[in-house]
Amino acid sequence: MGLVSAKEMLTKAKAGKYAVGQFNINNLEWTKAILLTAQELNSPVILGVSEGAGKYMGGYKTVVGMVKGLIEEQNITVPVALHLDHGSFEGAKKCINAGFSSVMFDGSHYPIDENVAKTTELVNACNVLGISIEAEVGAIGGEEDGVVGNGECADPAECKRIADLGVTMLAAGIGNIHGKYPENWPGLSFETLDAVQAQTGDMPLVLHGGTGIPADMIKKAISLGVAKINVNTECQLSFAEATRKYIEEGKDLQGKGFDPRKLLAPGFEAIKATVKEKMELFGSVGKA
Repeated sequence: MGLVSAKEMLTKAKAGKYAVGQFNINNLEWTKAILLTAQELNSPVILGVSEGAGKYMGGYKTVVGMVKGLIEEQNITVPVALHLDHGSFEGAKKCINAGFSSVMFDGSHYPIDENVAKTTELVNACNVLGISIEAEVGAIGGEEDGVVGNGECADPAECKRIADLGVTMLAAGIGNIHGKYPENWPGLSFETLDAVQAQTGDMPLVLHGGTGIPADMIKKAISLGVAKINVNTECQLSFAEATRKYIEEGKDLQGKGFDPRKLLAPGFEAIKATVKEKMELFGSVGKA
């Protein structure tokens, strides 16, 4: 199976009261680990790519080629969507042209009328090509790859305006943030989430900043319409910690430095473990 739109997997997830995980990728090892874990657990999966990560990996066409090659060579048969994460208007158009099967346009920092206008143009393009599209209302807090938000709670009426444009999924700020959550974080605003779902009906909702949110909050968010949950920081932390331990233990030196394949192997396994834990929490295991 090649790349697919995220629409069908998210429609099924919302109806089935579980969520599909979006796991951001930064290199071949991360991508391979996520795909193999999804296949092992028979779970649909979304590979997220920020604009910065796309540039780092050599460009969007390079990313598409890498992902498609892994899907074929590793015999991945579960549904896989390749998704631009927090994309700009121009970035979304570039990813559409490069062969991504899903894009996010983050217009949350624009006035609502401009957000609507830009989202409308991208929806029209995605509909023609069968690509899923995510929009955002209410900026997500924290910073991710240079995209900064203040952790706003979205206006349900504005969410309806964007949802009515025909987007596939909607990211609504409900007090969630990127990165680690501070000790004084007040938690998710389920009142906001409930109000957003009341305005948007069957549309799958997206929860960004999935790292560090307590399991009971995750499950409650899913019960209130969240069908896609993004995880990035937790994978970064587990990969870095596993690699650090390997280096500190001084393995594989032998006067020649580290074999890069051996150096990255502990991080590869750490990513697999993190993804498995999240897929089990989200309830997507066996749902491919």
